[in-house]
Amino acid sequence: MKKEKRRSFLKTAALGIPAIVVVPRHVLGGSGFRAPSDRLNLASIGAGGVCAHYIESCSTENIAALCDVDDLRAAETYARYPAARRYRDFRHMLETEKDLDACIIGTPDHTHATAAAAAMERGLHIYCAKPLTRTIAEARFLTELAARTGVVTQMSTQQNASEDHRLLCEWLWSGVIGDVVEVHLWSDRPIWPQGIPRPADMPSMPSSLDWQLWLGPAPQRPYHPAYVPFAWRGWWDFGTGALGDMGCHGFDPVVTALRLTQPLTVEASCTPMNGDSFPAGSIVQYEFPAREAGPALRFTWYDGGLKPPRPAELSGDELMEYGSGGTLYVGTGGKLITGAAGNKPRLVPEKRMAEFQAPAPHLKRSPGHYREWIEACKGGAKPGVPFEYGGPLTEMVLLGNIALRRPGRKLLWDYAAMRITNDAEANNYIGEPYHNGWKLF
Repeated sequence: MKKEKRRSFLKTAALGIPAIVVVPRHVLGGSGFRAPSDRLNLASIGAGGVCAHYIESCSTENIAALCDVDDLRAAETYARYPAARRYRDFRHMLETEKDLDACIIGTPDHTHATAAAAAMERGLHIYCAKPLTRTIAEARFLTELAARTGVVTQMSTQQNASEDHRLLCEWLWSGVIGDVVEVHLWSDRPIWPQGIPRPADMPSMPSSLDWQLWLGPAPQRPYHPAYVPFAWRGWWDFGTGALGDMGCHGFDPVVTALRLTQPLTVEASCTPMNGDSFPAGSIVQYEFPAREAGPALRFTWYDGGLKPPRPAELSGDELMEYGSGGTLYVGTGGKLITGAAGNKPRLVPEKRMAEFQAPAPHLKRSPGHYREWIEACKGGAKPGVPFEYGGPLTEMVLLGNIALRRPGRKLLWDYAAMRITNDAEANNYIGEPYHNGWKLF
C-alpha cells in the first residue's frame, strides 16, 4: 500500500470500521505468509533498559525507528535492529518519520506524558511503560487525549493478560472467601537508594548521554550517576518511588477482581524523608466505597521491607508470599494469597486449598499482553490495559504518593473534580510545573 492509504487502512481497522481487502494474503504468499502491509511500522522512544524488552516483544512488526538519549545504553538494541533509523530527540523523530503506525514509550516516568502526547497527536497507537505518568494531572490528560484521538493504547501492566489474573477473578467471583473487606499488598521495592539527600558532587558526564534531553521537563540540575541510568525511580523529580514502580502491577488484579471504583480517602506513614527522594519505607492506606460487587474496602500498601501481620491460619512452614512480595485478600469467609503482581492464587490454610474445587474457567483468555496491543492496532479487540483503564489505575497509585507528601493526614479525594477537598497544599502535587521550555497542557 502507498503510505497514506496504508495509514488510513490501519486507523479505520483499529476503530472497527470495515475495510476492503482486494487480494487475500494466502493467494499472494501461501499459507502463513505475512505481507509487508500486515506489519506495523513501529517507533520506540527509549531503546535501552526495560524498553529493549518492549521492543523485542513486538519484533514481529517492523521496527522502523529508534530514539534514545544515551547511545551507550541503547547500543545493544541499535545493533539488533540495524535497519531502524536512529534519533536522540523524539520530537525530531516524530516530525521526520511520516509512515509510522505506532509508538512504544519506555523512558523514565517524568517524560512519559510529553512523549505519549506528542505521538498521539500524530495519530500513532501507543504502548507506554507503567506508571502511565509521574503526576495525576498528566494521567488524566493522556486518558482524555486517547479518547479524543481514538488511537489504540496499552500500558505495560503485563500480568493483566496472565492466566493467574483470570483465575483470581474466577475464584473470588465464585464467593470462595465471601465478601472481601481488606486487601494487603506488599513489595520488596525499593531496590535502589531512597530517603537520601541530593548528591552535591559533580562528576563528569559520559559523552554518550544528552543530559538536557534526559532531563526534559524536570527541574534543572547537574548530571549524576545517582540518577541515571536506573536509580531515577527514587527521586521525586524523575520517578514515582516504590509505589509508582510496582503499584500498577499490584493494584491491577485487586481493582479488576473486586471491581473497585476510585478511593474516597488515602493516608500514609513513612520513614524519614526529605524533599529530594522518596522515603525508604512506607505504608499507604486507601478506603474504597461500597460497590455493587461488595462492601466498603480497606486497601493497604507496604514497601521498604514493611509487611502486614502474618495470617494466623498459616502453619509455620507455609510461605506468606511469592518472591518479590504478595497480596492478602481478607474475606468474610476466608483468606487468599497471591504474589504482589500475580501468581496463582491459593487459599489459606493449606487444608482449605486441598479441599477447594476451582470453578470452571469462563473468562476469555489472552493471546499475550504485547500481542493484544498489536492485534488491536490492526483492528482486533481492545487490549487489557488501555489508557481508559490504565489512566485511572495510575491516578489511584499516584494518589498514594501525594499522601506521602502529607504523612499522617487522611486526605479526602474527589476523583471527578481531581481535587483533595480537605488539604489545599496537597493539591499542589496533583500537577507540577514543567521546566526547560517543555509544555504539555
